[in-house]
Amino acid sequence: MAWKIVCATAKGAWRPYWEALFKHLEGSVAGTWKVIVMADRGWYAQWLYATIVGLSWHPYLRINRQGKDRLIEEQEFKGLSTAVTKGGSGWNGRVVCFATKERQVTWPLLARWDAQYADPWLILTDVEPDAADVAWYRLRAWIECSCKDMKRGGWHWEETRMTDPARAERIWLAMAVATLVVVSMGVYDEGTTPEPNLERLSPQHIAHQRKRDDDTPQPRRISCFHRGRLLLLVALIHGRSLPPMALLPEPMPKSLDTSDSAPSAAPPHQKAA
Repeated sequence: MAWKIVCATAKGAWRPYWEALFKHLEGSVAGTWKVIVMADRGWYAQWLYATIVGLSWHPYLRINRQGKDRLIEEQEFKGLSTAVTKGGSGWNGRVVCFATKERQVTWPLLARWDAQYADPWLILTDVEPDAADVAWYRLRAWIECSCKDMKRGGWHWEETRMTDPARAERIWLAMAVATLVVVSMGVYDEGTTPEPNLERLSPQHIAHQRKRDDDTPQPRRISCFHRGRLLLLVALIHGRSLPPMALLPEPMPKSLDTSDSAPSAAPPHQKAA
């Protein structure tokens, strides 16, 4: 993890901070890894895209639908919101994005608009359309879980009264290490806890009603963060050794229409924290 904390009322550009963070992370990941950098709307910028590509990583930057794009072989620009139909299937292709000449870029665009959502996913990337999957972008939602873990669901950062950014950065270092520890404990415990044996329960038990008829992965009832935090508290209270730790990778999303297959060596995962 890497972060930079500045005063909320301080004026200035955020580009230098982001470039410094990426520079700090350069070389931290093995060259054989495929690194996908995801960002929500409002963070897109040409220089950000170029910076990510310069590290041999792959941007997955969501853009707003108010802009325009066109297919490479066409001349007329159309609204980005027309790239995909609400409730229809997704679309991938290489386009010329943005009508303003100085902002124009020719990059792959991934589009998806499910019926239950007000806005579509419009993702600019450097991964070729036939090798990319818009479903990967749903991993970005994990950051919402970590926000809760840092605040009222975990370390209660919302109660801080710090006003010095440098001091806050040091506290965030402690929280980052603590998060890594408890998530690792939770991942190990989840991966080694046996599945419930429903055969020992009476036919009327509610667990039979909740069991799905197919092999669809069951959602987590407790996050790895919270599970590990409870394990750590129990170990400290009873003076025991720290629980074992591990970080097990989860499968990449393959489709937004069907559930992922469960890993063969561990119970199904939906969120890491």
